[in-house]
Amino acid sequence: MKDRMFISKTPLRITFVGGGSDIKEYYSKYGRGSVLSAAINKFIYIVVNKKFDSKIRVSYSKTEIVDSVNKIEHPSVREALKLLEIEGGIEIVSISDIPSGGTGLGSSSTFLVGLLNALHAWKGEFVSPKELAEEAVKIEREILCEPGGKQDQYMAAYGGIQQLEFYADEKVGVRPVISSTETIRNFERSLLLLYTGIQRSSTDIHKVQMQRVEKTSVNYEKMVQMADEAFACLNNGNYESIGRMIHENWILKKSLSEGVSNGNIDVWYEKALKKGALGGKIIGAGGGGFMLFMADPSKHNEIMQSLPELTRQEFSFESEGSRIIYVGD
Repeated sequence: MKDRMFISKTPLRITFVGGGSDIKEYYSKYGRGSVLSAAINKFIYIVVNKKFDSKIRVSYSKTEIVDSVNKIEHPSVREALKLLEIEGGIEIVSISDIPSGGTGLGSSSTFLVGLLNALHAWKGEFVSPKELAEEAVKIEREILCEPGGKQDQYMAAYGGIQQLEFYADEKVGVRPVISSTETIRNFERSLLLLYTGIQRSSTDIHKVQMQRVEKTSVNYEKMVQMADEAFACLNNGNYESIGRMIHENWILKKSLSEGVSNGNIDVWYEKALKKGALGGKIIGAGGGGFMLFMADPSKHNEIMQSLPELTRQEFSFESEGSRIIYVGD
């Protein structure tokens, strides 16, 4: 199989409510985290191919050519190759539909899940979404000790619209939304995804959130309850109620860390509410990246006109998780 080229396609995600309760510092102490998230049709593609010599070539925002796995600067690539015991003679190329890093759409974990999927395929191995997510969590949270949660890895692996539940024993529940096509389509049409143009690192925000879990545990608990409620509403066809929950969740999330919002984000948010948005939030840890608003579609143009600094990103929900889309001859 290593003589063939493989290409994986892995979706990015948006989170509606509950984000932040997927960090170990919360669910391991308070019993359960819960988020409601959706994969979207914006992807990261990973190309894996045999190299003509024994070197390793990795191309992302920069290009590395090394003769040893340990010399790879990109931490996720280095640790993925080590985990799968691949020593050399390989070329890896990453292509993304959106700016890579700092957008809040889970790109770092999406990259890693797609990389693991492509590497397993290159080795002739089939792995389940559960295994892909668990391997990505192992690399990012245990081996690299990067701060953050676990929802991004599972959304990238599974796709769809999911309620993800995180338990103290490290088990993860994956509960897909089961609703009518009309409900899902109307929900999708009500959403506005806007790019702020601000790319930021989530690391510092996550670190502060982790340090403040005990002080903010009540707010986390409310966000978990909201994720449960939003999941039930969407399953029952009552998607309109989710706008209010997104708004309430955003107010709670801003209390978790000072870096979640800033002056510009607060101004944009208030302008959107005045033009008819039912609720909104920054996607991901906060501080920049993409903003998500929910509003009646008839209000979308008015909202966008009030926010000329922001750029709309059209999207739709994506039902599939990471998959292999090309196998060379």
